[in-house]
Order: sequence, then C-alpha cells, then structure tokens
Amino acid sequence: MRSAFSTKEEKNMKSRLVDRLLLPVHVDTVEQLGPRLRRVILTGSALAGLTWHPGQHVRLQVAPAPPALDWIVGTLRTYSIWDFDDQAMELIVFDHGEGPGAGWARTARPGDELMLLKPQGNLAVQSEARYHLFAGDETAQVSYGPMLRALPDDAQVFARVEVDSPAERIDLTPKQRQAARPGWNVDWTYRQGRSAASSQSLVEAVRSLPLPDEPGIAYLAGEARTIQLIRRHLVEERNWPRRHVRTKPFWTPGRKGLD
Repeated sequence: MRSAFSTKEEKNMKSRLVDRLLLPVHVDTVEQLGPRLRRVILTGSALAGLTWHPGQHVRLQVAPAPPALDWIVGTLRTYSIWDFDDQAMELIVFDHGEGPGAGWARTARPGDELMLLKPQGNLAVQSEARYHLFAGDETAQVSYGPMLRALPDDAQVFARVEVDSPAERIDLTPKQRQAARPGWNVDWTYRQGRSAASSQSLVEAVRSLPLPDEPGIAYLAGEARTIQLIRRHLVEERNWPRRHVRTKPFWTPGRKGLD
C-alpha cells in the first residue's frame, strides 16, 4: 500500500517534527577541570522555559545525519547536567574512549552550534527512601552532585564513586556541608589505570558498605556492565527488591549509542 504522502512531504513532516524536538544552543564556555574533565556551558534562547530535575540528562546532537538519510536526528549522545537555569546549561563531560560522544567532549569550543533534546531521565532523588545509595564511575558523579545537593540535611547517604585518579574527582559535597551531615558516608575509590568496564573494585567497595538491613533506594550510573554487577549484588546478596534499584548506563565498550 502506497503512502498518502509523497517522499518530499514525508521528509518535510519529519523535518518539522525534528525542529520541534531538537533545540538550538551554542557553546558559551569551555573550561578544563582535569586531564580528562571539562566544563561546558551551553546557552541559547531555546533554554528558556525548560524544566530540569537534579539527576536528569540531556541528549546532544554531536554529529548530523548524512544528507541521504530521511530521518535527520543524527548522532545523539547523553550528558548529565551539573546545573541549569533558563539562561545556561552547565555540563561536566569526560573524555573517554574513541566514540562520537567522547570526540565531542574533547573538541567542543566556544561558539560551536549544536542541537539538543529537552532534559529527560528518571534518575531522580526518591524523597521517601529510608536511605540513599549512590554508586558509579566518573560519568556518574556529574548526576550525583546535583542529586546530593537536593537532599535534606538529615538524609542518610552512602556513596562510592570510582575514578582513575584524584585528578578526576568532582567536589560532590563541600567539606563544610558534609561535616554538618553526620548521616553521610561519601568516598571515592581509584582504579589507577585499570579498566572501568565490569569494575570489580567498585563492586567490592559497595559490598563493604555497612548498609542497614532494610533496603533503601540505589542510584547506579556509569558503565553498563558494572551497573549490572552492583545491581546483582544488591538483589541477590542483600535481598533488595529490584524496584529499589534505579539505573542509568551512560557507556560501555563496543556498544553503539553508548560510546
């Protein structure tokens, strides 16, 4: 059965749909925070009126689609939002791997123009939780920072973030603020050159945490296979219900869309 629309009409419809989904922004500021760590601030009038919840991410069009393709969304990659208002969106991005997402993080310059989708994602603080468990790698700590800032002072928090070296840490909780929160157990582990994929050292760091007997809410983010290992530990070894474990895989080696 032939379509009621011509190929040209279909392309025009798709183009209008993409125009509504993708919002134009430009790179305002780029700041090197560490050997593989960059702050990128995006600005543009299209940001006005958008809403954001701590822990949400944004998908950027890091490369357009080839002209021959009908669908013109192009190559999208996910980046966590560190902070946001209706004038600027602050990202902290990591240069890891050789995929298009890492390539954009490495080469973004002030003045670059690009398109993005509205903030999205369900990795949000669950205020009703008995306590909160955060576990992830470098890419996860960008989500964790605003989530931790959103928690009340009397929240009970356990967090383990694995990075390669201290140079790749982000200050998630200023020392004076953490000192005023006795229920917080936040620390880093260091791989020192080992692979972040299927990280047994991060799994062991979570396994060694003195968690209460009853389950809390876990927020697991970062490398996909490591997330699976930690979730398995919580569900099979600590008897957590699966619904208490929230996950967001940002990357994994060799998987298209997560590179």
